[in-house]
Amino acid sequence: METIRINPKNFEEKVIWTTIVGTYGFYFIGALYVVVPVMAWVLCAYGIWRIAFDEETVHPDKAIVIPWSVMLWLLGMMLMLFSLVVGHINNGLGIGSTIKSIIGWAKGWALLAVFPFIGCLAVRPEIIYRAACMVGLQTLLLLPLFVGSWALGLPQTAFVSPFKIIGGPGPEFFAVSLYELEPGTGAPRWRFFTPWAPAIGFVANIYFIFALQEKNIKWRCIGIVACIVMIVMSKSRLAMVSLASVWAITWMMTNFSRPVVLYIAGVVSTFAGMIAVNAMDFANHAMETFKNARADSSRVRSALARIAVDRWQREAPVWGHGVVERGPHIVEYMPIGSHHTWYGLLFVKGMVGFVALAGPMTASFFHLWVTAMKNDTAKVGLSIVLILFLYTFGENLEILPYLTWPGLIFIGLGVNHTAKRNSQPVIE
Repeated sequence: METIRINPKNFEEKVIWTTIVGTYGFYFIGALYVVVPVMAWVLCAYGIWRIAFDEETVHPDKAIVIPWSVMLWLLGMMLMLFSLVVGHINNGLGIGSTIKSIIGWAKGWALLAVFPFIGCLAVRPEIIYRAACMVGLQTLLLLPLFVGSWALGLPQTAFVSPFKIIGGPGPEFFAVSLYELEPGTGAPRWRFFTPWAPAIGFVANIYFIFALQEKNIKWRCIGIVACIVMIVMSKSRLAMVSLASVWAITWMMTNFSRPVVLYIAGVVSTFAGMIAVNAMDFANHAMETFKNARADSSRVRSALARIAVDRWQREAPVWGHGVVERGPHIVEYMPIGSHHTWYGLLFVKGMVGFVALAGPMTASFFHLWVTAMKNDTAKVGLSIVLILFLYTFGENLEILPYLTWPGLIFIGLGVNHTAKRNSQPVIE
């Protein structure tokens, strides 16, 4: 089969391509957490420069247009910054803590807006699809290293990079981990290039959506197989649920007006009504099985949620506590609000922070849904928003944009009305 070559054509495509393809290279020197935010702000500055100086004077026919849903992300994350500052002032956390948190905002929440903005530049989706599949190939080639390290009993963590002096959520973001063992059972799990195993399931679900769009069957198969392998080896329950459901939900949402889909939906709803009681019993049993698969993890998550909500309501309902706090022994000293985006937002940034994320996410969902009726790139963006929403219940989105960023680009790319006008031939 003839290979379909895809080459980046402009500055933004070259930067994005190099960063995705170089994922493992950056990871093995412990620099991934540093490289991605720097890359994001460089491209953001480049986009602002084009809007301010280049597009209006030199290339007015290629002017960058920021869709309204992307603008809401920019406004929402600015509101997130404002709530951060107010929360620090209200809780008397001091100038030093405020500056540190603002830097953290620039590497976390802010990127949820920066990357959709980057999606408004001249970026072809095919570049990201192929680069993601190449990361999948690298993963399959590195499997003997990851599995062999566990089989031979080598240390779980090869080393922690000196880049940790820059600062971050924890040393695991700069560690090169070959595998990890579950507490209690000692069963192995693999995190590949992420700080913990469920995070690779998150990334793999995004890359799976990309692989489904790859035009070259060889690369498509490589990408799909690699993503499934990463999800299975992560042993993440949420990753498996996402893998089985997101693509199907997206297909239903973007094809519901077709007569055959309406007919199928009518038959299914009628049949579902006949077996509703048994279906509910089955669903409840499945949920209990899901929770009991990792009973300790489910217990800790539930306790963290109760503590976060209770303290948010009693102590800081509007602006939050400003920072995360270490939890008690009952949650194994995990930070209050971790493992859940919404509870974390309520505890740290209050109702203001909650709205700052919920508003843009809801807007993007509906904007992409409408656009996806006639645009394949928007379908990818819709799938990404669905994945992000699912993972708000199992991860804290704030600390993972440096891994999920290729998907975040599609929140802007999917509704970028200038994408077709600015695009260039893909296949050579």
